[in-house]
Amino acid sequence: MPKTLVGPRLRQLRRERKQTQAEMAKQLGVSASYVNLLENNQRSLSVQMLMTIADTYAINWRDLAKDESTRRVADLRNAVQDPMFSGDMPDIQELRGAIDHAPRLVEHFLQLHDSHRAALEKIMKLGGADSASELLRSSPESMIHDFFRDHSNYFPELETAAEAAWGGRFSTPENRYSELRDRLEQEHGISVVVRRIDDMGDALRFYSEPDRQVHLSQALNNSNRVFQLAHVLCVVEHASTLADVVAQSGIESPQALARLRVELANYFAAAFLMPYDAFYAEAESTGYDLDRIAAAFGTSFEQVCQRVTTLQREGARGVPFFFIRIDKAGNVTKRFNSTSFHLAEHGGSCPVWNIHTAFYTPGVIMPQFVEMPDGDRYFTISRTVHRPVFSEETQDRRLTLALGCEAGYAHRIRYASSYNFDDPKLYAPIGINCHLCPRQACSQRAHQPLFIELPMDENRRGSTRYES
Repeated sequence: MPKTLVGPRLRQLRRERKQTQAEMAKQLGVSASYVNLLENNQRSLSVQMLMTIADTYAINWRDLAKDESTRRVADLRNAVQDPMFSGDMPDIQELRGAIDHAPRLVEHFLQLHDSHRAALEKIMKLGGADSASELLRSSPESMIHDFFRDHSNYFPELETAAEAAWGGRFSTPENRYSELRDRLEQEHGISVVVRRIDDMGDALRFYSEPDRQVHLSQALNNSNRVFQLAHVLCVVEHASTLADVVAQSGIESPQALARLRVELANYFAAAFLMPYDAFYAEAESTGYDLDRIAAAFGTSFEQVCQRVTTLQREGARGVPFFFIRIDKAGNVTKRFNSTSFHLAEHGGSCPVWNIHTAFYTPGVIMPQFVEMPDGDRYFTISRTVHRPVFSEETQDRRLTLALGCEAGYAHRIRYASSYNFDDPKLYAPIGINCHLCPRQACSQRAHQPLFIELPMDENRRGSTRYES
């Protein structure tokens, strides 16, 4: 068993039971000084003591042994780097000290900061709406995003189910559509019908459970038809696994739960079409060449981009990517994050980031090294994709996808191989959005920042009208 430190969780458990260290020690059959050492992370937890605590207090030992400190440090570091805070930023040792000795205070601080950010974003979107409930209400998208991020965008239960369902039943991508169609028909009595676009309306897939029919639109290309059938396969073959994962979310909103089931079934579909071990090997051997990976598995570029964010299996971890999809107006329409990167959580609105200029070069992958105001550096790639086109009105519905990782991983990615990593001008200075960005002399600034005053000289014209 690896070294396990449980100080904050053990202290919280004791306080919830309203016990002193001496009372807990007596109940566990150890000395009070040993409990004190455990709570202060000066002793690691043995397997025997872990089981004793779990049995004595009727808790799941996995909940006690689960180490969330790395993610918590990243969350806290992101929060204290907010431009609203002035003065010196706490160092890592101080942040770890706060997490070890005041975990509930840290939790409340992070909740307060999240509410603050949510309120600001709502104000900016709603133009000053004054309803507190509207400002602070969590959207289904936010709840689902947080659930995926808390699991590092990796769900081993769905991976195992996908591998079991796959089981070598087909060998080449060319046969997948017909084999999935036949499997649904022969094993589940579900027929697949490709229907005219006019008959489907705005729907691309519709599963009629009473009729045992899957209706697919002619607007879907082959890779997307296969993906939709794999989604249905999850729903009919692995409903219990899906329900077990959904139950872990703690989400109560019916709308959010329905959306979560859809996203998890999509996760299964991706894992089914791109099995973990084979996909990981292909990604590593090609330097994360997304087009080559898509060709190898007969999947779309977007499906591959989402799949690379899930490579978080212990012993076979890939580059930790985040994924963002935006429309031409700059709205984030999809976001997946296996990391705690600040850019992944709130980014997408800075015009200096080439996620926006990718619209001018459709279908071309655009690499970029970027630096945030707090000094964090990332390597990102952006490329446009098209939505299904099925009428004159649905033409030119391009979206831009962006994958990003910490700059330290760039040497593993072929799209970065031509860059000089020592070039001081390599990194483009970007921000979250103009309202929150403290950068001065940015020629792309569109708003006065909320938390700092930019210098203004009546006799000088700067690069924008917000400073001089």
